[in-house]
Amino acid sequence: MSASDFNGFPQAGLNFLRDLAQHNNREWFEAHKADFQEHLLEPAQAFVMALGTRLQTLDPDIRFDARTDGSGTLMRIYRDTRFSKDKSPYKSAISGIFWHGDGKKMARPGFGFHLEPAGMRLMAGLFTFSPEQLDAYRVAVLGEKTGKALVQVVDAVQKAGAYTINGEQLKRVPAGFDADHPRADWLRFKSLHAGAPFTPPETVTSPDIVATVFNHLRAMAPIEQWLVQAFAHVG
Repeated sequence: MSASDFNGFPQAGLNFLRDLAQHNNREWFEAHKADFQEHLLEPAQAFVMALGTRLQTLDPDIRFDARTDGSGTLMRIYRDTRFSKDKSPYKSAISGIFWHGDGKKMARPGFGFHLEPAGMRLMAGLFTFSPEQLDAYRVAVLGEKTGKALVQVVDAVQKAGAYTINGEQLKRVPAGFDADHPRADWLRFKSLHAGAPFTPPETVTSPDIVATVFNHLRAMAPIEQWLVQAFAHVG
């Protein structure tokens, strides 16, 4: 399936994820692998290509590709169970990250989606800061120009719709920083990303899904773009 042929995820793909959650074992998956390929993986690849092209109009350095081995936009459906008490071999969702610039996709600001039987979740930003990124983030928060810009972009995103601002946070302002600083609350963040309203199944399976997702990500893009600038000198 090509990007131009993509007209929404098939309902059969959502059904596959629902059934996989109930039959999360290798025997069931192998017996239904053709359904996974046709109704979920191939549509997801087409979705990645269609959406990725649009995202490059927001950020020309957004990277994406349709490889399925985990090195491209799509996450592997196979779970790493080595250090987990949950030994279920498969994820009951399919996710992807469109990332900015060179580097690993989970280590760069970008845009993400998470498709599950009930619909799709979206994000813009970065789930985890490296130590170097955290240092750069705090410098940017404290900077007069960059700090005020963060407050402004957060305000713009929240005014654009029912978008949430999320991220791992410390309980207190980190040691060595002024707890009375006007942006002290932002110093507690250890990651930063915006979230969109949940996209329901009827939209996920419609031809409007790419446009709907793009519009949400465009509304949240100021968060991604602020992080890109904050990390401009971080390798």
